[in-house]
Amino acid sequence: MKTEQKNPMISIIVPVYNVEPYLEKCLDSITAQTYPNLEVIVVNDASSDRGGQICEAYSARDSRIQAVHFPVNRGVSAARNEGVCRAKGKYMTFIDADDYVEPDLLERLYVNLVKNKADISVCGIDGGRQKDGPARTYSSKETVYCMARRVPFLWNVWGKLYLTEAVKSCPFDEQVLCGEDLLFFYRILKAAKRVSYFPEPLYHYVYRPGSLINSGIGEKSRTVLSVLDNICKDAAANFREASPGLELLALDTAVRFALQTVENGVKEGSVSAWLKYFQKHVRRHFSWKSAALARDVKTVTAVFLLCTSTSAFQGMGAVYKYCKRLLGAGYC
Repeated sequence: MKTEQKNPMISIIVPVYNVEPYLEKCLDSITAQTYPNLEVIVVNDASSDRGGQICEAYSARDSRIQAVHFPVNRGVSAARNEGVCRAKGKYMTFIDADDYVEPDLLERLYVNLVKNKADISVCGIDGGRQKDGPARTYSSKETVYCMARRVPFLWNVWGKLYLTEAVKSCPFDEQVLCGEDLLFFYRILKAAKRVSYFPEPLYHYVYRPGSLINSGIGEKSRTVLSVLDNICKDAAANFREASPGLELLALDTAVRFALQTVENGVKEGSVSAWLKYFQKHVRRHFSWKSAALARDVKTVTAVFLLCTSTSAFQGMGAVYKYCKRLLGAGYC
């Protein structure tokens, strides 16, 4: 009882889908946590590899681990929601099954949350695309601004500690196939008052070319942009100071998708049609305030080109692709 009062239970939710080569390293890093009171809920989303067997093996030898198996694939949001529903801890964190964490992740996140009287505790990420900054506690409005600028942390659900009660009241949208992290984090911030960040990279993100976010241009790209449309609309009313930053995030995302379209082609439809779709998105979110927040000339140039002419953008993208090939071959 004294341990529970001093160290309240933390629930760790791990969605698992076809990540057999990475899963044992992930689970080993979780079972090595220095925080003494935890439960681990691994949700096997109908993996076709040995992921389900690995989950069962770890559950059999560690009473803290509960293995749940879906009979059919339902997606990462459904897997996370299942884990959230089963969670008994006062606090909760998410770890993706292809990533791994430092042994003191939970301990440091918890101490940081309590010390700074925060609703959400955030650590640094190794392998992410954020730009680090100093330790600091933010208001929810300041956090939305940080999230939009990707400084000093991203909107990913992992690498963060939440109050379980808050997560249970803000389930993942199972209809959103990509961008679910962004939508979840934005929604939960609307109920948070303080978010405390420290830069030590205790969470290790593992880049996988075949993962959902890196699976190429298709309908999932539309889903991400639709999520950004809805967030930008809501922020205009609720987080006006952060609105230009979120508009820039929408611009930057559309431009990155457009560059991927030119470089790698598309799985569905034509390159021209997709570029026109991304152009509409850029025109919808463009403002001088948002453009002024861009951190590099390349982004600003790409936004202006795509906004003005898809043909000009496609020409720039072709040149960019050619230069990358030359660099890769050692000619430049």
